[in-house]
Amino acid sequence: MTSPRLVERVTLASRITVLTSLAVGLTLAVVSVAVYLTLRMELQNSLDESLGERARDTADTAVDAAIEGGEAPRWVLTATDVRIAVVVGDRAVSNDASAEQYVDEPEQQVAAGVTGGSMRTAVVDGSRYRVAAVPLPGDQALVLAQSMEPTYKSLERLALVAWVVGLTGVFLAGLAGWAVATNGLRPVRRLTQAAERVARTDDLHPITVTGTDELARLTSAFNQMLAALTASRHRQNQLVADAGHELRTPLTSLRTNLELLGQADRHGGLPDAARAELLADVAAQVDELATLVGDLIELARDEPLHRHPEPTDLRDVVDAAVVRVRRRAGGVRIETSVEQWMVVGEPQLLERAVTNLLDNAVRWSPQDGVVDVRLDGGVLTVRDHGPGIATTDLPHVFERFYRSTEARSLAGSGLGLAIVRRTADRHGGQVTASNAPDGGAVLTLTLPGHGARGSTRS
Repeated sequence: MTSPRLVERVTLASRITVLTSLAVGLTLAVVSVAVYLTLRMELQNSLDESLGERARDTADTAVDAAIEGGEAPRWVLTATDVRIAVVVGDRAVSNDASAEQYVDEPEQQVAAGVTGGSMRTAVVDGSRYRVAAVPLPGDQALVLAQSMEPTYKSLERLALVAWVVGLTGVFLAGLAGWAVATNGLRPVRRLTQAAERVARTDDLHPITVTGTDELARLTSAFNQMLAALTASRHRQNQLVADAGHELRTPLTSLRTNLELLGQADRHGGLPDAARAELLADVAAQVDELATLVGDLIELARDEPLHRHPEPTDLRDVVDAAVVRVRRRAGGVRIETSVEQWMVVGEPQLLERAVTNLLDNAVRWSPQDGVVDVRLDGGVLTVRDHGPGIATTDLPHVFERFYRSTEARSLAGSGLGLAIVRRTADRHGGQVTASNAPDGGAVLTLTLPGHGARGSTRS
């Protein structure tokens, strides 16, 4: 039994070659056997028909002559390529000394009138003969025996030719299978080399696609995988670089404040007011760092942990986010007009996205300003009355760590709106940014779902 490990060590081209040779060899074997048996049957039938016809013709022209002195009549001696005898009763009359070897009970039954004729194979002097018997008048039978050796020699030559042709066919099939496997698997070898190159050198350059067959489609799919891997690596490198840059600022500030606090303690300490202010600054920096790390974790992983989509009323999500943001909005008022809108999604992720939209609007609103929140037909609109978004910044506001020149002086990590866009994508929706005609930025989150009339205003 073939070992699976041995089969795995054999190359694909070798397996194709072996399978092709076996298939061709089996086909040739079946065809050769079928041809041999068919030809053998046809030759034997032809010989039987010829021998039987000659026996009948000879019997028709024979005269009913008595056998005198145990000698055969003159017409018996005219046969040249066959052995001939006449059966009289239970004995054979012939000048052929070997007549007893091919005259037996079947021929005697023909002479006795039991059967109307016979045809069989007999061995005479070590050779195979075809023996035909036909009745003669007077309870006699004419027996003709013709050698089958020429027929069998022809069949043996045919068998030899079939063997030679079969072996030659298997050899040629093996060569053809190897050529086809070698040429046909060239794209597969190129893909293998490309994959090995990627694993060895991290070279993600695509390979050339030739043709339109399945291997070409496989090559295209491999190139798409390389492109996706390149984009993923680029995003990863960008995230690491941006995260390092963003984390450096709060960490540096936090370390500076802690060092300052330590130095002050070694020299008698700070006044209570200054110490409280410094500790509040440290706490704010820790909160900022915790928020930044949480945002990074949220964006770095592909799927949120321990969350499952479920039917959610977006109105409840918006109300909860508004309550949370109002606590830290200071003098900025948040006015809402929301209607019920049912979505299938992740409530925690949706609430965080809405909270980010509200925080962004509050951050850009003037003191004692107003943020308008409206939910109508699955479209959530958050508008502030601040300076708006510069035209050059509009295409980039939802990118990770993107912060406009004006925003660099404000608190924040530049990840809040990126989380909003990711939430919209995950729920099959979209988010856009624009400017209101009379001033202020307008951020719109659209989510698929269904709703019912009945709004709440506050």
